[in-house]
Amino acid sequence: MSEKEDLAKQKAAAAAKAKAAALAGKQAKEEAAEKPEGEMDIAKQKAAAAAKAKAAAMARKQAKEEAAEKPEGEMDIAKQKAAAAAKAKAAAMARKQAKEEAAEKPEGEMDIAKQKAAAAAKAKAAAMAGKQAKEEAAEKPEGEMDIAKQKAAAAAKAKAAAMARKQAKVEAAEKPEGEMDAAKQKADAAAKAKAAAMARKQAKEEAAEKPEGEMDTAKQKAVAAAKAKAAAVAKAKAAAAKNRTAVKESKEVNTPSELSPNQSKLDQIVSAIESHVGQGALLEHYINRLSKDVPTLVANPDTYFSIAKFLRYDEQLNFSYLSELHGTDFESHMEIYVHLHSFKMNQSVALKVKLDRDSPVIPSLVPLWSGANWPECEAYDLLGINFYEHPDLKRILLGEDWKGYPLRKDYQPYDVEV
Repeated sequence: MSEKEDLAKQKAAAAAKAKAAALAGKQAKEEAAEKPEGEMDIAKQKAAAAAKAKAAAMARKQAKEEAAEKPEGEMDIAKQKAAAAAKAKAAAMARKQAKEEAAEKPEGEMDIAKQKAAAAAKAKAAAMAGKQAKEEAAEKPEGEMDIAKQKAAAAAKAKAAAMARKQAKVEAAEKPEGEMDAAKQKADAAAKAKAAAMARKQAKEEAAEKPEGEMDTAKQKAVAAAKAKAAAVAKAKAAAAKNRTAVKESKEVNTPSELSPNQSKLDQIVSAIESHVGQGALLEHYINRLSKDVPTLVANPDTYFSIAKFLRYDEQLNFSYLSELHGTDFESHMEIYVHLHSFKMNQSVALKVKLDRDSPVIPSLVPLWSGANWPECEAYDLLGINFYEHPDLKRILLGEDWKGYPLRKDYQPYDVEV
């Protein structure tokens, strides 16, 4: 009897609900018939909202009842599915709303809205990735955390570089050709500067890890290596110069069988010098075949100024123009070369003198030719040749505090690191 009574009660309850629903429906229709059209729409909307709210409440209640009956493992899966479904539904609603709003917006606002939406999507994705990374990191041990951080940093750098390249390509497509070249040059310069900065940073980090003793040793080794390299270069240059000098002098002294057209002029000049200055005034004389057959006179250091004075003021010779004066380091000795010209004879002549390399001192020719002023200063500045009785002998290319003479074959910079 109890089961029949339960069924009867359930049927009575169902009949009562159905009757109540029918009465409610009838009453609603009667009220709707009395209401104007505007109020009808509002009433419909309210009724629809109430129905949705009631359905949602019923669904939640049913979900709770089902969840209470499920074990813990199935509960988690159900929660995840529910969460995923809710996210999917929210995303679909957002897309639908975005489409509706986009349909109402003009084209210009649409582009802005797309950009904003894309930016928001990226930011949301980045936030989700960051959150997920933190959750995964919390579960990892310390060693794996460091590796994960390095991988994440590398991935972030790669992504940033890819974004930068993409943006550069987009900007490049909009630029004219001239601006493109300038942009490439700037990019190359920036890349080089970045690489140099990275190298300096790495060097500093490595240096910071070394103790002070090792640092001093490294500096000393670098200085020693630089000195050794400079010495080797100087030695090689000196050997090559010595060979060149030997070859040059042998070629100059070697007189071919055919006489030079300037041989008679050379004989005339040598005869005049020996008559007025002395037989031993010249060490040697020859025609320089390698320099347009110019008559060349090699003077004794003691008679150098006397010969020059005779060439300058003799009425028959009258070498009034000094066109060149320079010094040379031959390693075994220093040499001064003076090129003179006589407009009266329409002839040039070269006057040379060999000096002691350890103390190269010679009289100045400025009293005879004012044009010798700066060339003698240059020879002093770069080779250390001292011209006494020069009116203002000084360094004209390097500072007065410069150490050494750069055109000497054995020159080594004072500061090896420069």
